[in-house]
Amino acid sequence: MDAAKLRELAPDELQEKYRQYREELFNLRFQNAIGQLKNTSRIKDVRKIIARVLTIAGEKARAGEAAHGTQD
Repeated sequence: MDAAKLRELAPDELQEKYRQYREELFNLRFQNAIGQLKNTSRIKDVRKIIARVLTIAGEKARAGEAAHGTQD
């Protein structure tokens, strides 16, 4: 999934995507450990997608804080 599509998602949808990709990464690592994984490059791809999701979620969180302003 590319960054443009991820930026269109709401924060709760990003959380769901993060959960889905973490689960997929777990399954890929498990398959790799027992020798059933044919396409090992998918692990690298999923790790990059997870990083992308977390980056965009952080950007949205910071943008939300800036919009609300912090008052002491």
